[in-house]
Amino acid sequence: MQPTAAGAIGVFDSGYGGLTILSSIKALMPEYDYLYLGDNARAPYGSRSFESVYRFTLQAVEWFFSRGCHLVVLACNTASAKALRTIQQRDLPVIDPERRVLGVIRPTTERIAALTTTGHVGVLGTEGTIQSRSYEIEINKLHPQLKVTGEACPMWVPLVENREHDKPGADYFVRQHLEQLLTGDPQIDTIILGCTHYPLLLDKIGQYLPAGIRILTQGNYVSESLKDYLRRHPEMDAKCTKGGTVCYYTTDAPDKFNRLASLFLHEEIAAQQIKLERL
Repeated sequence: MQPTAAGAIGVFDSGYGGLTILSSIKALMPEYDYLYLGDNARAPYGSRSFESVYRFTLQAVEWFFSRGCHLVVLACNTASAKALRTIQQRDLPVIDPERRVLGVIRPTTERIAALTTTGHVGVLGTEGTIQSRSYEIEINKLHPQLKVTGEACPMWVPLVENREHDKPGADYFVRQHLEQLLTGDPQIDTIILGCTHYPLLLDKIGQYLPAGIRILTQGNYVSESLKDYLRRHPEMDAKCTKGGTVCYYTTDAPDKFNRLASLFLHEEIAAQQIKLERL
């Protein structure tokens, strides 16, 4: 697991949502090569324990490293919340201190203070992300003056993955959680979509939010942050190949992955199936 040759940038998610992040990264940095892996066979991660999410995510990171990646982006809020810090602090120094694993939470939290007027921020996410309080912790580190309120939306991912996100049946679940969030703090003026599936619900969310509330999706912030990271770390940039290619992998049935991926990418892809296990 010590290849020295340059490799693609790895992008990982428990399923499909990370494709929204990959799409934004590709749009901003089309010259790079990318490997995308969705652990669809074990999704969703949102309700799993910290230990399970950490173990699964580490297996994915090791797989990316075995494929020559020097830089991996966890395009999954739950993995970023439950596994990133441990992997960065405990595992990377042992596996290879020159490799890097980045997440999707910090790029958004770094910008939030400039976007809210009232100082009251809402976060919509999976059970795992909200229970971890990762957004609240990261925001309070950088901007202790802000008040953060989270709301878990366990039905939103299934709505997207079952292609019900734009159907009338989705309205109840979207309205319910927005009302609960704003009841918890009526002064919220900025809401972070803390799950990469949620941008597909933007139209529904917009219907049930009061005017003047800003909705933040992560793709642009993560892609801009990654571009800036590579600019500031030319030694890592040199380790990333630049052929403009993307390869897709899934731990579940490729045909199903290919069909659902079109929801997020608006293009046809051909994924390959792999098995994740401790390398």
